[in-house]
Amino acid sequence: MSERYSAHPVMFKNNPLGFILALLLVPLFGLGLLIFLAWHLKNKSSKLVVTDNEVLFEKGLLSKERSEVTISSVRAVKVKQTFFNRIFGTGTVELYTAGDSPEIVASGMPDPNKVRELIRGRERGD
Repeated sequence: MSERYSAHPVMFKNNPLGFILALLLVPLFGLGLLIFLAWHLKNKSSKLVVTDNEVLFEKGLLSKERSEVTISSVRAVKVKQTFFNRIFGTGTVELYTAGDSPEIVASGMPDPNKVRELIRGRERGD
């Protein structure tokens, strides 16, 4: 089982305006540092992994939630990108299997179109 994609959400590229605002708040009683710490922990506690046969999404710091979806059961892959997301190469990846609601929603992922291409390629047997 080899990993074809493995990434945590990114901070600056996903929300550059929020990053700059937090940076400006650092001199104000260290408020920006608290924002950066919480944001960093949130990003590092989420991880999306695409292997040869599965897509794994794990989130949580102390308590963990892990979603596993086999690539053969993925019905649709949706990539959402705002204007800034497109400029910085980030976005939200949603995986749908059998219902109208997504099984996996991974926000702030770097290179979301690569994830879509990997899943579609594995479905076709590439």
